[in-house]
Amino acid sequence: MIRKIIKIDEEKCNGCGACAAACHEGAIEMINGKAKLTREDYCDGLGNCLPACPVDAIAFEEREAPAYNEEAVKQAKAQRKTSLSCGCSGTNSKAIHRDRATITAPITTQLQQWPVQIKLVPVNAPYFEDANLLIAADCTAYAYGNFHQEFIRNHITLIGCPKLDQGDDSEKLTQIIANNNIKSVTIVRMEVPCCGGIEFAAKEAIKNSGKFLPWRVVTISTDGQILD
Repeated sequence: MIRKIIKIDEEKCNGCGACAAACHEGAIEMINGKAKLTREDYCDGLGNCLPACPVDAIAFEEREAPAYNEEAVKQAKAQRKTSLSCGCSGTNSKAIHRDRATITAPITTQLQQWPVQIKLVPVNAPYFEDANLLIAADCTAYAYGNFHQEFIRNHITLIGCPKLDQGDDSEKLTQIIANNNIKSVTIVRMEVPCCGGIEFAAKEAIKNSGKFLPWRVVTISTDGQILD
C-alpha cells in the first residue's frame, strides 16, 4: 500500500540515538552507529522521532510500505517489558540498552523556570500566569529520553517523589492552581505503584482548587515507553 512513512538520511545521521529513544513503536534501531528503520510495519507515520533528531536526518515520504501493524507493536512492547522486568538479556533488551548508550548529542533544555521541586517553588510567581503546568515524578525525566521536547517544552515544570518527599504535596499544588491563572495540567508518572501518589496529589489539587481545567495523565514504563 502507498502510505506516509519516515525515511532516514544516513549521511546526515550522527548516531546520537535520540530518534530510536523517541520512537514509541520500536521501529528504529541503531545499527553500526546509524539509525535504521528496521520494521516498516511498526512505523505509524506520526513522526514522534522527527523533532528528536538534532541534525534533521529524518523526514516523511509517501511510498509503498506494509501497513502499520498495531497488534504486532503491542506484542513487541509487552515482550520488551517482560524481558526487562525479569532481568533477561534478550535481543530486544540489548537493543534498548545499546540505543540508550549511544545518545551522546547535547539536548537543549526546555526548562523555563527555577526551582522545579514542588517543595521549593513559591505558591505565587510570575511564570505561573497563563501557564500550562507539568507535574512530574522525579524519575520520569530519566526514564524517557525525549522528556524535554515532549513534556517540559512550553510548560512550567514541578517535580516530586511521593515516596521520598515528606508530607502530602496536594495542599501546595492546590494553592498554586487556585491562586494562579493555570491553563492546563499534565501529570507524568512512572508505571510503578508508588508513583500513584503524585497522580493522586495532582488530581486532588485540581479538584480542591475549585477550577475546571483540562488535564491528562501520561504513564512512562520502566523501559522508557509511553504506555497507553
